Amino acid sequence: MSARLRLVSGLVLFAFVACHLANHALGLWSLAWMEAGREVFLALWRNWPMTVLFYGAMFVHVVCALQVLARRRSLRMSWRDGLQVLLGLAMPLLVAAHVAGTRLAHELWNIEDGYAYVLYAIWIDDIDEGVIQTLLLLAIWLHGVIGLANWLRLKPWYRRAQPWLLSGAVLLPVLALAGIAQGTRQVAALAGQPGWLAQLGERSGLAPVADQVIAMVNGARPVVAAVMVLLLGGLLAWRLARDAAARRRRPPRLSYPDGRTVEIYPGMTVLEASQKAGIPHASICGGRGRCSTCRIRTGPGGEHLSEPSVQEQRVLDRIAAPPSVRLACQLRPTADLAVAPLLQPHEAAGRVLAPISPSGGEERDIAVLFADLRGFTALAEDRLPYDTVFVLNRYFAAMGGAIEAAGGQIDKFVGDGVMALFGLRGTSSDGCRQAVDAARRMGTALAVLNDSLKAELPAPLRIGIGIHAGPAVVGEMGYGPALHVTAIGDVVNAASRLESATKELGVELVISGETLQRAGLDATAMQRHALDVRGRRNKVDAWAGAIADLPGTTIDATPGSPTVAS
Repeated sequence: MSARLRLVSGLVLFAFVACHLANHALGLWSLAWMEAGREVFLALWRNWPMTVLFYGAMFVHVVCALQVLARRRSLRMSWRDGLQVLLGLAMPLLVAAHVAGTRLAHELWNIEDGYAYVLYAIWIDDIDEGVIQTLLLLAIWLHGVIGLANWLRLKPWYRRAQPWLLSGAVLLPVLALAGIAQGTRQVAALAGQPGWLAQLGERSGLAPVADQVIAMVNGARPVVAAVMVLLLGGLLAWRLARDAAARRRRPPRLSYPDGRTVEIYPGMTVLEASQKAGIPHASICGGRGRCSTCRIRTGPGGEHLSEPSVQEQRVLDRIAAPPSVRLACQLRPTADLAVAPLLQPHEAAGRVLAPISPSGGEERDIAVLFADLRGFTALAEDRLPYDTVFVLNRYFAAMGGAIEAAGGQIDKFVGDGVMALFGLRGTSSDGCRQAVDAARRMGTALAVLNDSLKAELPAPLRIGIGIHAGPAVVGEMGYGPALHVTAIGDVVNAASRLESATKELGVELVISGETLQRAGLDATAMQRHALDVRGRRNKVDAWAGAIADLPGTTIDATPGSPTVAS
């Protein structure tokens, strides 16, 4: 509930600031446009319902932020979260005088705080205050943008929209500052006219109460500073007392796979314990329980854990997590516990809310594709190392793009070969159809690559592809940075053997009958063979031929919705 209140209140404040900056930007046209825009702005925001909403959101946002700082056992955080906190703490001091001289002066003395009044008072009469207000504008906007990005970055459409959102986030404050500068120039020109300042004082209602308004504005920051010192001082004292009380008891310990142990105090999350101990731990959403990248596998001691909260369970359900997997940012152990982070920090950005099942290891019916360049070793002997790497990288880029376009996942590149998996997130039939489509796309991509490299190579590159489908154990395997989703089992060995058979048969492609049957395809243009596979008693029914002999396929790479046209 606290997280939701913080988000909703932040969105209200962000909407207010965005409207305010858009109003400032009208100064690029004229001061009159700024005043006209202000009338619309006031009609929207300066009424009792919106006033209650705005100041209520401000109060709730501050309380929720203080609650977060109070609950955190460790103040170590990402630079983005740290910057957001610092900007949030700076804003009350920066905004105090502005609020006192505008809204508070309007409510107490009915001051008409129009743009002429504000621009003259801030950017002409007191240049230092103008600098402070510029910093305030940038601090408020950056604080809001960071918070908005932390929320939106988990949305599936965010990456596509990110360039546009970033452009808007940069453009609006720039236009606002440019509008302020242009409006200030117009006010400065008006201030040079005889009697204009006196008329402004009378028109705004400032003249009779100027001394009182100035005293209130000058006293606003010291009052706010005193309140902040009391709040933060009380928060710090409470944290110190809490930590001292916790240290008098033997705290539980977390054990990590590398042998390190970390003490964890009551109320501390596993993520906070990792951060406090300097142990790298992925957390894209900053510990807000939204992204799942901090997930861990619990070991001995897991029987003492409480059940996941509704929020944590919702995220665990979305990634199909087994019972032993929990979110480190939500788990607060009360007894010794062994934990193993499942994602490395460097790979977390690409694994937000990705299904957890492969990480736990599961048996799935998938299609496996192996591809290998023919004769490239002999070709590379007569080339400089740089040239060899250049050609291989061009080849890998072409093949990788073809595989991903068909809906597959590249498992690994070995030498001049590639292994790819299909059907990890769909049905077995989906995976087989995607694998067939990938072979067709790879053939097309190789033809295009050969055409672009014909001046570099004495002969065109040739490829051999083997495809087989069947059950395999799929999961995250490896160690450290080399940990990735892969597959093991008979289907992998058979697919590799079919790729090797392309050399013996002198063809581009060997595909198992099992794959064709599951894909719903009839490869009558290819030759049928019964191939021996090491480790198998029964031969593999396979079809061999050119890639062009495959039936024409039209594949939608979205899992669950492939179509095939023969």
